[in-house]
Amino acid sequence: MVRKASVIWAQRRASIFLTIQLIDVEKDAKIVLTDEKLTFNGKSEGHEYEADLTFSKKIDSGSDDTKYAIRDRNVTFFLKKKEEETWDQLLADKTLERGQVKIDFNKWVDSDDENEGNDFDVDGMQGMGGMPGMGGMPGMGGMPGMGGMPGMGGMPGMGGMGGMDMNALMEQMKGLQGGENMGGMEDEADSDDDDLPDLEETDAPELEQTDASPVETPAPSAVEAN
Repeated sequence: MVRKASVIWAQRRASIFLTIQLIDVEKDAKIVLTDEKLTFNGKSEGHEYEADLTFSKKIDSGSDDTKYAIRDRNVTFFLKKKEEETWDQLLADKTLERGQVKIDFNKWVDSDDENEGNDFDVDGMQGMGGMPGMGGMPGMGGMPGMGGMPGMGGMPGMGGMGGMDMNALMEQMKGLQGGENMGGMEDEADSDDDDLPDLEETDAPELEQTDASPVETPAPSAVEAN
Protein backbone atom coordinates (compact mmCIF):
# COMPACT_ATOMS: atom_id res chain seq x y z
CA MET A 1 0.00 0.00 0.00
CA VAL A 2 1.33 3.41 -0.98
CA ARG A 3 1.29 6.02 1.76
CA LYS A 4 0.93 9.78 1.49
CA ALA A 5 4.11 11.68 2.31
CA SER A 6 3.83 14.59 4.72
CA VAL A 7 4.93 17.96 3.32
CA ILE A 8 5.88 21.26 4.96
CA TRP A 9 6.67 24.56 3.21
CA ALA A 10 7.77 28.14 3.63
CA GLN A 11 8.04 30.99 1.16
CA ARG A 12 9.68 34.24 0.18
CA ARG A 13 8.37 36.56 -2.49
CA ALA A 14 10.76 35.00 -5.04
CA SER A 15 10.94 31.38 -3.88
CA ILE A 16 9.48 28.43 -1.99
CA PHE A 17 11.25 25.97 0.31
CA LEU A 18 9.42 22.62 0.37
CA THR A 19 10.29 19.60 2.51
CA ILE A 20 9.01 16.02 2.21
CA GLN A 21 9.26 14.59 5.73
CA LEU A 22 10.66 11.11 5.14
CA ILE A 23 13.86 9.64 6.55
CA ASP A 24 16.37 7.45 4.72
CA VAL A 25 14.67 7.79 1.33
CA GLU A 26 16.24 5.46 -1.21
CA LYS A 27 18.30 7.21 -3.89
CA ASP A 28 16.27 5.75 -6.75
CA ALA A 29 13.19 7.75 -5.78
CA LYS A 30 11.25 9.08 -8.76
CA ILE A 31 10.80 12.85 -8.82
CA VAL A 32 9.12 14.81 -11.60
CA LEU A 33 8.90 18.59 -11.48
CA THR A 34 7.13 20.96 -13.87
CA ASP A 35 6.06 24.59 -13.56
CA GLU A 36 2.65 23.48 -12.31
CA LYS A 37 3.30 20.27 -10.39
CA LEU A 38 5.64 18.12 -8.27
CA THR A 39 5.26 14.35 -8.03
CA PHE A 40 7.31 12.11 -5.74
CA ASN A 41 7.46 8.31 -5.41
CA GLY A 42 9.99 6.68 -3.13
CA LYS A 43 10.71 4.21 -0.34
CA SER A 44 11.41 5.03 3.30
CA GLU A 45 11.97 2.38 5.99
CA GLY A 46 10.57 -0.32 3.71
CA HIS A 47 7.36 1.54 2.86
CA GLU A 48 6.37 3.23 -0.39
CA TYR A 49 5.35 6.88 -0.28
CA GLU A 50 3.99 9.35 -2.78
CA ALA A 51 3.21 13.05 -3.06
CA ASP A 52 1.19 14.54 -5.89
CA LEU A 53 1.28 18.32 -5.53
CA THR A 54 -0.33 20.74 -7.98
CA PHE A 55 0.77 24.27 -7.16
CA SER A 56 -1.64 27.16 -6.77
CA LYS A 57 0.61 29.24 -9.04
CA LYS A 58 3.54 28.56 -11.36
CA ILE A 59 7.15 28.00 -10.41
CA ASP A 60 10.15 28.18 -12.75
CA SER A 61 11.22 24.53 -12.95
CA GLY A 62 13.86 25.32 -15.61
CA SER A 63 15.65 27.96 -13.56
CA ASP A 64 19.22 27.28 -12.47
CA ASP A 65 18.14 28.45 -9.00
CA THR A 66 15.57 25.64 -8.66
CA LYS A 67 17.28 22.84 -6.71
CA TYR A 68 16.70 19.75 -4.57
CA ALA A 69 18.47 17.36 -2.19
CA ILE A 70 17.78 13.87 -0.83
CA ARG A 71 19.06 13.95 2.73
CA ASP A 72 19.15 11.42 5.56
CA ARG A 73 16.23 13.07 7.39
CA ASN A 74 14.15 14.44 4.50
CA VAL A 75 13.89 15.47 0.84
CA THR A 76 14.09 19.22 0.26
CA PHE A 77 13.29 21.50 -2.68
CA PHE A 78 14.15 25.13 -3.35
CA LEU A 79 11.68 26.32 -6.02
CA LYS A 80 12.03 29.59 -7.89
CA LYS A 81 8.70 31.32 -8.43
CA LYS A 82 7.68 32.34 -11.92
CA GLU A 83 6.70 35.76 -10.59
CA GLU A 84 7.72 37.48 -7.37
CA GLU A 85 4.63 37.55 -5.20
CA THR A 86 3.33 36.11 -1.94
CA TRP A 87 1.19 32.99 -2.37
CA ASP A 88 -1.94 32.55 -0.26
CA GLN A 89 -1.48 28.76 -0.30
CA LEU A 90 0.87 26.16 -1.74
CA LEU A 91 -1.58 23.87 -3.55
CA ALA A 92 -4.44 24.55 -5.90
CA ASP A 93 -6.56 22.01 -3.98
CA LYS A 94 -7.29 23.49 -0.55
CA THR A 95 -8.72 20.22 0.77
CA LEU A 96 -5.53 18.32 -0.13
CA GLU A 97 -3.41 21.04 1.40
CA ARG A 98 -5.24 20.84 4.71
CA GLY A 99 -4.73 17.09 4.87
CA GLN A 100 -1.14 16.75 3.61
CA VAL A 101 0.64 20.12 3.81
CA LYS A 102 1.72 22.17 6.83
CA ILE A 103 3.64 25.40 7.39
CA ASP A 104 7.39 25.10 8.09
CA PHE A 105 7.53 27.57 10.97
CA ASN A 106 11.30 27.16 11.35
CA LYS A 107 11.78 28.80 7.92
CA TRP A 108 8.74 31.03 7.69
CA VAL A 109 9.18 34.79 8.02
CA ASP A 110 6.80 37.66 7.56
CA SER A 111 7.03 39.53 4.28
CA ASP A 112 8.23 42.62 6.18
CA ASP A 113 11.28 40.69 7.44
CA GLU A 114 12.40 39.28 4.10
CA ASN A 115 14.92 42.06 3.49
CA GLU A 116 16.83 41.25 6.67
CA GLY A 117 18.92 38.46 5.18
CA ASN A 118 16.43 35.68 5.89
CA ASP A 119 17.15 33.74 2.72
CA PHE A 120 16.77 29.97 2.52
CA ASP A 121 19.87 27.83 3.03
CA VAL A 122 20.50 25.86 -0.20
CA ASP A 123 23.92 24.43 0.71
CA GLY A 124 24.32 20.85 -0.52
CA MET A 125 21.44 21.12 -2.97
CA GLN A 126 21.81 20.40 -6.67
CA GLY A 127 20.14 21.43 -9.89
CA MET A 128 17.07 19.61 -11.12
CA GLY A 129 18.97 18.17 -14.13
CA GLY A 130 20.36 15.43 -11.88
CA MET A 131 17.02 14.37 -10.40
CA PRO A 132 16.45 10.59 -10.21
CA GLY A 133 13.96 9.46 -12.81
CA MET A 134 14.88 12.48 -14.93
CA GLY A 135 17.56 10.71 -16.97
CA GLY A 136 17.63 13.30 -19.71
CA MET A 137 15.98 14.27 -22.92
CA PRO A 138 15.10 11.13 -24.93
CA GLY A 139 16.65 10.61 -28.32
CA MET A 140 19.70 12.76 -27.62
CA GLY A 141 22.22 9.91 -27.40
CA GLY A 142 23.47 10.76 -30.87
CA MET A 143 22.24 11.96 -34.20
CA PRO A 144 21.12 8.89 -36.18
CA GLY A 145 22.58 8.23 -39.59
CA MET A 146 25.67 10.34 -39.00
CA GLY A 147 28.16 7.48 -38.92
CA GLY A 148 29.50 8.54 -42.30
CA MET A 149 28.37 10.08 -45.54
CA PRO A 150 26.77 7.33 -47.63
CA GLY A 151 28.14 6.62 -51.07
CA MET A 152 31.46 8.32 -50.38
CA GLY A 153 33.54 5.16 -50.07
CA GLY A 154 35.38 5.97 -53.27
CA MET A 155 34.91 7.23 -56.81
CA PRO A 156 33.23 4.54 -58.92
CA GLY A 157 35.42 2.95 -61.57
CA MET A 158 38.62 4.02 -59.82
CA GLY A 159 39.32 0.72 -58.13
CA GLY A 160 43.02 1.51 -57.96
CA MET A 161 46.05 2.05 -60.19
CA GLY A 162 46.99 -1.57 -59.86
CA GLY A 163 43.78 -2.65 -61.60
CA MET A 164 44.03 -0.29 -64.59
CA ASP A 165 44.22 -1.86 -68.07
CA MET A 166 46.62 0.36 -70.04
CA ASN A 167 45.48 -0.97 -73.41
CA ALA A 168 41.85 -0.29 -72.56
CA LEU A 169 42.82 3.15 -71.32
CA MET A 170 44.58 3.93 -74.59
CA GLU A 171 41.50 2.82 -76.51
CA GLN A 172 39.34 5.13 -74.43
CA MET A 173 41.72 8.04 -74.94
CA LYS A 174 41.64 7.50 -78.71
CA GLY A 175 37.91 8.20 -78.62
CA LEU A 176 38.52 11.60 -77.02
CA GLN A 177 39.17 14.75 -79.01
CA GLY A 178 42.73 14.60 -80.25
CA GLY A 179 42.88 10.88 -79.60
CA GLU A 180 43.59 10.23 -83.28
CA ASN A 181 46.80 12.21 -83.01
CA MET A 182 48.00 9.82 -80.39
CA GLY A 183 47.59 6.98 -82.84
CA GLY A 184 49.64 9.04 -85.33
CA MET A 185 52.32 9.47 -82.76
CA GLU A 186 52.76 5.72 -82.63
CA ASP A 187 52.95 5.52 -86.46
CA GLU A 188 55.41 8.39 -86.59
CA ALA A 189 57.52 6.69 -84.01
CA ASP A 190 57.50 3.55 -86.15
CA SER A 191 58.38 5.53 -89.30
CA ASP A 192 61.32 7.16 -87.54
CA ASP A 193 62.63 3.73 -86.81
CA ASP A 194 62.27 2.76 -90.48
CA ASP A 195 64.35 5.75 -91.65
CA LEU A 196 67.38 4.76 -89.71
CA PRO A 197 70.06 3.24 -92.03
CA ASP A 198 71.05 -0.32 -91.52
CA LEU A 199 74.46 -0.77 -90.11
CA GLU A 200 76.82 -2.56 -92.60
CA GLU A 201 78.56 -5.55 -91.35
CA THR A 202 82.30 -5.32 -92.00
CA ASP A 203 84.76 -8.10 -91.76
CA ALA A 204 87.64 -7.58 -89.47
CA PRO A 205 90.96 -7.61 -91.37
CA GLU A 206 92.70 -10.90 -91.24
CA LEU A 207 96.20 -10.85 -90.01
CA GLU A 208 98.75 -12.44 -92.40
CA GLN A 209 100.32 -15.49 -91.07
CA THR A 210 104.13 -15.43 -91.01
CA ASP A 211 106.42 -18.35 -91.16
CA ALA A 212 107.29 -18.81 -87.65
CA SER A 213 109.69 -21.65 -88.41
CA PRO A 214 113.07 -21.01 -86.78
CA VAL A 215 115.93 -20.01 -89.09
CA GLU A 216 118.54 -22.66 -89.20
CA THR A 217 122.11 -21.36 -88.86
CA PRO A 218 125.05 -23.44 -89.95
CA ALA A 219 127.04 -24.94 -87.19
CA PRO A 220 130.51 -23.42 -86.83
CA SER A 221 133.28 -25.22 -88.78
CA ALA A 222 135.51 -27.37 -86.80
CA VAL A 223 139.00 -25.85 -86.56
CA GLU A 224 141.57 -28.31 -87.52
CA ALA A 225 144.34 -28.59 -85.18
CA ASN A 226 147.67 -27.54 -86.48
